[in-house]
Amino acid sequence: MRETQPLEHAVGIRYYISDSDGTGGQLRRDPADFRVREIEQFEAEPVDAETGAYPHLLFRVTLRNWDTNDFAQRLSNELGISRERVSWAGTKDKRAVTTQLFSVDGINANDLPELSDVRYDVVGRTGRPILFGDLAGNEFEVTVRNAEKPECAEQTVGELTAFAGRDASESQTVGVPNYFGQQRFGSKRPVTHEVGLAIIREDWEDAVMTYVGNPSDREPEETQTARTFAEETRNWQAALEKFPRGLGFERSMLHALVDGDDTSADFRAALETLPTNLQQLFVHAAQSYVFNRILSTRLEKGLPFDQPVQGDVVCFSDSDTPDGMELPDTDRTQRVSEDRVDAVKRHCERGRAFVTAPLVGTDTTLANGKPGDIEREVLESVGIEPDGFDLPEEFHSTGDRRAILLRTTLEIERDPLCLSFRLPRGSYATVILREFLKCDPESL
Repeated sequence: MRETQPLEHAVGIRYYISDSDGTGGQLRRDPADFRVREIEQFEAEPVDAETGAYPHLLFRVTLRNWDTNDFAQRLSNELGISRERVSWAGTKDKRAVTTQLFSVDGINANDLPELSDVRYDVVGRTGRPILFGDLAGNEFEVTVRNAEKPECAEQTVGELTAFAGRDASESQTVGVPNYFGQQRFGSKRPVTHEVGLAIIREDWEDAVMTYVGNPSDREPEETQTARTFAEETRNWQAALEKFPRGLGFERSMLHALVDGDDTSADFRAALETLPTNLQQLFVHAAQSYVFNRILSTRLEKGLPFDQPVQGDVVCFSDSDTPDGMELPDTDRTQRVSEDRVDAVKRHCERGRAFVTAPLVGTDTTLANGKPGDIEREVLESVGIEPDGFDLPEEFHSTGDRRAILLRTTLEIERDPLCLSFRLPRGSYATVILREFLKCDPESL
């Protein structure tokens, strides 16, 4: 294994599985170099179904160089409706060509507006909106331009095939740790999880200052100066005049602090000016950071990812998994006792069971044995416990578990280097791409 770069290390990603040199190269030189298409798992009635029973129009959208949230906002503006009536199953990268499902409450197919770099395909009508997670996964086709060492891709494939735990004669089934990717935490300034950890400790002042202050040398000089000023002076009104207009979330918190007395309640109120989904993201990022740390520690201690050891908690395969995909169902879990290790290993070998690690929350039950020791060691080093997630309103989390191994069939083409693969929902393409390019995480 090779150690990662500092930016990845900061979010708990400490190793590459492959020892080979990176191919290098450039991602997303053009949006068409990064293509994503949802693997759908949501049914609809015909488009002429009765609108009283099926009020939501479901349609497939192909977007070029559109941020998902920006498209949803633009769509609602063009339709003259609340943004809350627009729903989708998964958020996608902006610098890409993406095909995904959306639903809108109370409109007809001919209401859809013409927008630049947007193509619609009406699917039908549904009785409820499509919701986050209403997809099986995503298909990726990624082109790497100007790769300096494209020949290194073959060695990387061999190493990742070995890590997958499958017979190497199979069709390039590769595996990597199912890390949360860099974008979960911030590609330039990875602080989202640090804000979340401060929230879990109910240190609202630290949470706000981690987000508003805490400059990064990867940011523009104007932004660094503004963050430093806010940290050093606590003069919120003067800081507002220095913060660029583009930092809307920071400015929102500063506005809230101007009329306060810098009490703990004031800092919490400032944090709660942010959108609900961002408030939730802070805590989710903290869970993701702990998860990444657990995976890195498991690698350090030499425990397998493709099969369980005594004390592990496994989950089983989703019964509705599309052909050719592995989709863990974390609602069906089992602790692996000594007398069940061999039986569960066989299930893992056949893709019917998956070793998991916790996304820690109030309902988390930690593993036993060596895996449990790792989980407790990481939690202690981070300074949190499961009951710390018993938080007010949007910050509360009961937790979950997540498969630790991400496995997929990979197809590679040369000249230019192109990688095609499918991933289950919630997994990051960048955790596969990073193994091949071994570039600065910001470039992913």
